[in-house]
Amino acid sequence: MENASVPVVLMAFFISWVGCWIPLAAISAVFLHWEPSKPLQPEQKLPLLVSLYLLAPLVLWGVIYLYKRSFANYGLIVNLSLLKGLGLGFSVGLFSLSLMFLAQLWLGWCNFEKSNLKLLPSILLPILLVALLVGGIEELVFRGFLLTELERDYPLWLAAVISSSIFALLHLVWEQQETTPQIPGLWLMGMMLVMARIADKGSLGIAWGLHTALVWTIASIDTAQLITYTGKVSVWYTGKYNKPLAGVAGIICVVGTALILWWMSQTI
Repeated sequence: MENASVPVVLMAFFISWVGCWIPLAAISAVFLHWEPSKPLQPEQKLPLLVSLYLLAPLVLWGVIYLYKRSFANYGLIVNLSLLKGLGLGFSVGLFSLSLMFLAQLWLGWCNFEKSNLKLLPSILLPILLVALLVGGIEELVFRGFLLTELERDYPLWLAAVISSSIFALLHLVWEQQETTPQIPGLWLMGMMLVMARIADKGSLGIAWGLHTALVWTIASIDTAQLITYTGKVSVWYTGKYNKPLAGVAGIICVVGTALILWWMSQTI
């Protein structure tokens, strides 16, 4: 089945992934007392998210076995180079987000709540572990599997556009109201992460590290409530619902990071 068409391979993966997860989600929903008519709370979302993401590598391994692919084709080769890329991407992500928040503090768009720093020691490691899982699985699925398979039929730029669109739209599964304003930003983030893979010569290391840094930093800030917005400017500048990707500042951060990655692709 090595010559199976791209749509067949993609459908086989996503249908199998969701199909295997639905029974687990149903069982989890009972124990979590989740009602579909009500929005998911963070403590309910996390177990569902983790179970979904833990299934992905297993399902992908099945697709790889069935259709004669390999994890190496998708940019995942566990070696020192991957770890170096992971560290580099993480550093770039922290640098970009630090500049974004420092600029907003300097402009008076937000305040830094120093009193909440005491909350960080207890949350940093758990959030980092979740961020590593989420970042790693999403990069393997979207910038690894999906992008690579689409490249079999389309040029890189079109494969990047399609995979980034799917990446952005699938975030609506978890929450619609707060996610909808982030769709353009999520699409740009997907394109930026494609550039990260290009900068890493096809490896997922930099993209994984960058994605992890973004999830870890934003989730830590939100959980500890380290940043409060002053209302000095419209939420469309800082991010609607306090989501950076739903505002001008977050978009500039993503574009700036993409430019850094483009420069890296020319020099590494």
